[in-house]
Amino acid sequence: MSTLVLIHGAWHGAWCWYKVLPFLERAGHSVVAPDLPGLGKDTTPLHLVSLESWVESICEIVAAQPEPAVLVGHSRGGLILSGVAERYPEKIAQLVYVTAALAQDGESFRQLLTEDGTSLLLKSLVIAPDGGSSTVKEEALRALFYEESPDEDVALARLLLRPEPRGPARTPIRTTQEKFGSVPRFYIECLRDRCVPHSLQRKMYAALPCEKVLTVDTDHSPFFSAPERLAEHLCSIVGQRASAA
Repeated sequence: MSTLVLIHGAWHGAWCWYKVLPFLERAGHSVVAPDLPGLGKDTTPLHLVSLESWVESICEIVAAQPEPAVLVGHSRGGLILSGVAERYPEKIAQLVYVTAALAQDGESFRQLLTEDGTSLLLKSLVIAPDGGSSTVKEEALRALFYEESPDEDVALARLLLRPEPRGPARTPIRTTQEKFGSVPRFYIECLRDRCVPHSLQRKMYAALPCEKVLTVDTDHSPFFSAPERLAEHLCSIVGQRASAA
């Protein structure tokens, strides 16, 4: 069986995976779901957080695994997948982008959202007075992230979402074909996503083709709205690795 490292997206924390973990563990996999620095339960001050510090935190987890791990990233978490793959390609078995930022070398997540122009996210942000972080307008949360998610999960999210540092999404990712490009990558698209719209998802995996694209017909948060289906897709991807071996 495999070790999966689940990397949450913006404003979220490890808590967002709580419905998916039991399915993966029952399938026999080991799962690591960390809080990124400054988010979830982590108390790192946001002015100390950068894309590089997030990448380094996941590199430490990956380096500690006895075998190459499967990295799963949601939304903004895709940036971290790519950064870790560039640093430690030999320690990663597969990259799985869940309606996530799959940026080419030199692109940032904000650039991708701005150029696509169809996301509701940028117009829904509330910038902190110091300009260093953002939150999402309360009235926009469900439409953006949880349109098809159960009410109890939306209530949980409202309690646990935290301010997101603005720097990482504005930081261009740096990758090479020799390192990042050597790791098999997969994409799980969400057809009714209004945060990372399907049109943008298609553009990203067309520019950086993946081994396989799997589909969930749901909102931006399949870990709430379709956790069993998401877990099935993750297990099938890991199963391809086992078959190849």
